[in-house]
Amino acid sequence: MAPRIPEGTNNERIESIEPELKDKNTVEYKVQIVWRNVVLFIALHIAALYGLKLIFTAAAWQTTFFAFLLYICGGLGITAGAHRLWSHRSYKAKWPLRVILSIFNSLAFQNHIYEWSRDHRVHHTYSETDADPHNATRGFFFAHMGWLLCRKHPEVIRKGANIDCSDILADPIVRFQKKNYLKLVFIFCFLLPTIIPRIFWGESLWNAYFICAAFRYCFLLHVTWLINSAAHLWGQHPYDKHINPAENLSVCLTAIGEGFHNYHHTFPYDYSASELGTRYNLTTVFIDAMASIGWAYDRKRVSPSVLKQRIERTGDGSHFSLHEASKKSL
Repeated sequence: MAPRIPEGTNNERIESIEPELKDKNTVEYKVQIVWRNVVLFIALHIAALYGLKLIFTAAAWQTTFFAFLLYICGGLGITAGAHRLWSHRSYKAKWPLRVILSIFNSLAFQNHIYEWSRDHRVHHTYSETDADPHNATRGFFFAHMGWLLCRKHPEVIRKGANIDCSDILADPIVRFQKKNYLKLVFIFCFLLPTIIPRIFWGESLWNAYFICAAFRYCFLLHVTWLINSAAHLWGQHPYDKHINPAENLSVCLTAIGEGFHNYHHTFPYDYSASELGTRYNLTTVFIDAMASIGWAYDRKRVSPSVLKQRIERTGDGSHFSLHEASKKSL
């Protein structure tokens, strides 16, 4: 997900959706390009490429390391925050952790928690249909970033209006972030990443901005987009061979654990989004660490019996070889 310019919970609802609501290609639609978005994304990518050049030619190593830390923190704001906590309610978090995750989410600048979570619930409920905001059946580019360069399909708006997100807005931290989102983005996504390197190790503001703000932001966008594109197009289907989302280890490694996508779309309520727990899954490591200090609790997992039955019933037969290979690669 990413900011659209300008324009489950309920897991039970997601899993029990009536077949007629998932009809594909129900409305005639002509793509309407949002040229302002195109220009802004071109400018962002030019700035990011320049930042990448500065990493190798001008910046202090501390600046690059700081950008990496910001990428991890911003990623957690999406994966542990907007995704696993607020979209899927796969675990619960006390207010200090929710505050931290809302800050990390503002650092990521991929829409505020409410909008991100709402769109994600729509995505799960109507996956790979016209009502899916980033429908992968429309091709890699559309699922990756093209969906942000054009107007939403009418079905996304029409069916998205029926998704209940009242539980998300019931959180005062979500409401505060939504109300003050652009201010928080300015502070955490751009201002602090630019001035901290200057204050603490004397990096130039020029280098800090293009590396820790522009490049880091653009890189994290593409990492997140790969979940919508690559993990919906390429990989194995050990849990459900009838859906597009796949197990994609490359996406797991870059998206801190979000590439076990066949598992996640089969069991969206699992807080680990993976059968393998903490393996290749920094997000699960983070949530478990927060649980160890009492800030995360009620972590939901799929029972072994349910998992086994589902693999045997709908899997593509790749489960054993896929997971044996992952164990050997450790």
